[in-house]
Order: sequence, then C-alpha cells, then structure tokens
Amino acid sequence: MTVSDTIAAISTPPGEGAIALVRISGENAIQVADKIFRGKKQPSQFASHVQHLGQIVGAENQLIDQAVLSVHRAPASYTGEDLVEISCHGGTLVSAKVLDACLRAGARAARPGEFTERAFLSGKMDLTQAEAVIDLIRARTDLALRSATEQLEGRLGDQIRKIRDQLIALLAHINASIDFPEEDIEPDENETLCARLDTVRNGITELLATADQGRVLREGVRVVIYGATNAGKSSLLNGLLGYDRVIVSDTHGTTRDTIEETVNLDGVPIRLLDTAGLRASDSELEREGIARTQKSLQLADLRLHIADRNVAKPAHFNGVASDLGELVVLNKSDLPEHNDWKDSPALRISCTTGDGLPQLKQEILARIHQQNLRPENTIAINTRHRDCLRRALESCDRGRAALREGLSGEYVAVDLDQAMAAVGEVIGVVDVEQILDSVFSQFCIGK
Repeated sequence: MTVSDTIAAISTPPGEGAIALVRISGENAIQVADKIFRGKKQPSQFASHVQHLGQIVGAENQLIDQAVLSVHRAPASYTGEDLVEISCHGGTLVSAKVLDACLRAGARAARPGEFTERAFLSGKMDLTQAEAVIDLIRARTDLALRSATEQLEGRLGDQIRKIRDQLIALLAHINASIDFPEEDIEPDENETLCARLDTVRNGITELLATADQGRVLREGVRVVIYGATNAGKSSLLNGLLGYDRVIVSDTHGTTRDTIEETVNLDGVPIRLLDTAGLRASDSELEREGIARTQKSLQLADLRLHIADRNVAKPAHFNGVASDLGELVVLNKSDLPEHNDWKDSPALRISCTTGDGLPQLKQEILARIHQQNLRPENTIAINTRHRDCLRRALESCDRGRAALREGLSGEYVAVDLDQAMAAVGEVIGVVDVEQILDSVFSQFCIGK
C-alpha cells in the first residue's frame, strides 16, 4: 500500500438509508470511474464539481444501480488528489456492489482514515485539523462541536505554528552566535533571550492547561453512581437520563455490571456509570461486579454516593462526603426519614417523584466547575498534543537553565531543537509516521 494507490470506500454508515456515498481518490480515480459509469458523457469529460446522472455497471456491464457521480479534480478536492464521489441508493448490498465494481476496476480498499490522511499529506490541512475531523464526527454537545469546528478551521494549528516560529527565531539567533563567535553575546542579550524563551514557555503552558477541558469535550466527565444495594442507583441513572435505561427492582444485587450512558448537562457531556451495589456477597458474579465498582471509583471525576434515607446509615458510612470529588445524595425523600440522617447536609431527592433532580444536576455542574473540569475554552488539546507539549516544555526548561548558567550556545541549541521538534509533532511538520498511523487509524473507513 502506497500513497500513489487509487483507493475506494463507502463513506456513509452501514445499513439502509436514502443515499450511500462511495468515494474514489488517487491518480487513476477518474479512469476507474470511466470503467464503471454509463451516461451521456464519461467522467473524464466532466467539468469539476458537477453532478451527472447515469448508471453504475459491474462485471460484464451488468447494471448495479442508477447513481449520481461527480468528479473533483486535483488539487481542488478534499484529498488534494483527483476524487470521485458516487451517490447511489442507500442499502448494504447495493453500496457494497458499487464498491466492488470500483475495486474490480483498479482501486483498492481504503484503510481507516486514509482519505483524510491524504488530505494531510497533500497539505490541505495540518494534523490538528485532521484530528478535528474525527472530533467533529464524535461531538455530543454544542460546545464539543464548536471546539472541533474551530480546530478544523486551524485555530489550534495557528497557535502551535506561532510557538514554533518563535522557537525557530530563537534557534536562529543562538546558531548565529555559535557560527560567528566574534559577535559576543552581551549579558543583557542573554536576559533578552530568556525573556523570549519565557514567552514560548508561557504559550505552551497555556495550551497544556486546556488538556483536562479537551478530555471532557471529547470523552465527558466520568460521574460514578455508587452505594449500598437497593439505594436507588439505577433509578437515579434513569432519572438523570430521562428514560428507563436500567431495570429497577426491589431485589438486592440486581445490577451486576457497570452500565454507562452519556447525558448532556448544560453543554457538558456527562458519562454516568451505574455500578453494582456495595455489600458482602457469596455470589462470584456479584463480587466481580463490586470489584468493577471499586475500579470505576478510582477513575471517577465525580462520585455520587447514594443512600436510602428511609433506613439507618450503613455501618461503613458516616453520611459525609470525603472530598470535593464526592457528593452524598439521599434518595426516597417521598418517604419518612430515619433519625440517623437528621441534620445531614446531604442533598435529598426522590427518584420516584423526580423531586430534587434539578437541584442535583445543578450541584453536579457546580462540582465540575469547582474542579476546573467545565470546558470554558473551545481550544482544547488532546492526549497526543499534551504529550508533545510536555516534552517541548521540558526541553525549554532545560534550555532556559543552560542560558541562566551561561553554558555554551550549543547546549541551548540542542534543547531548543528538541522543543521545536516536539511542537512540530503536534501539527505534523516532522517525519512521524508512527504518530500519523496512530491518528488516522481511529477514523472510520471512507473518511
């Protein structure tokens, strides 16, 4: 497989629909289209970006479907190559047969993300913009969608390029002092270099501060609902979702596994996890569920400890949250409260009547805000960006220390060169084939 291959894939989701889209991209994309399309003209005669009605044929000119075909000539296409798009009737079989005709005519099946990878390699977008495509597809809230759109427009890439340009300018200055030693660098010039390097470090630090917000935008805040059996954990999950997702029963130990669903609270994606009730059990299956509960609690951004206010406090629980990341919720406020819970500051709700649920949602958002997990900025880096920028900051710190200590310019240049390479990895301006494979393998085939 090489970038010179002509590739083809179905770009719409599998299953039945009104229309399915099949894409062909590469040097021979238009020739492939000529072999399978029958209409008033051949695709090679089409004007760019104009749709034409015709028929798609397979082996021995057997009719597959009536379709609309358009040619997008390089470089004015999504991939930067000659690109053909076939809109056929939506359906698993018909779209598969159209794709098979493309493959028989000389194309090969595209790898996941290969169309967008080619757009990157053709210079149509930088690596942050390519990653924004998948964020755009996966966005679950308006804020996540806006963040992905702005990244696709190049806002994050622009900031990264600005930092990289500053590093290049610093390196040029230092390399000049190495190449021309007769031009002595005065101490005050060393101070100026430190100040310029501090500007770079501040820019990197500001982007690193958005890492948690990026995780929230892309993955959501992990909110784990836990507590004793039959306290109302599953009922609370159903109440927060607004529909019955989990079977609710008075029988203890109904939930044996961790159940996860996502809800949008004021633009923040919340990953709600309903867990197995905590109690001593002889059931191996239930014990495994409890073990998963403990693991989920370790990874939680916020823990909702739910208890039944109608009964006495559990022996292991004093009714007070252990830290800011935990919220105590007393369920069954529609029933009499046991004396053990008197004067407890916990939030009271009723999953049966819905009483207190709006207040609970607001308190969840408040706790998220207090932990700086609420995404306020639409520019937010992902895990890969964070790794690159952390390495860049560490290299800048070493370079700054070398400047302060008055070490030879060669030492500083090595550190800043490493910082520049790490920053370049974010937008893909260095040869990082392994990084590219990691990024584009997350895409669906046909994108």
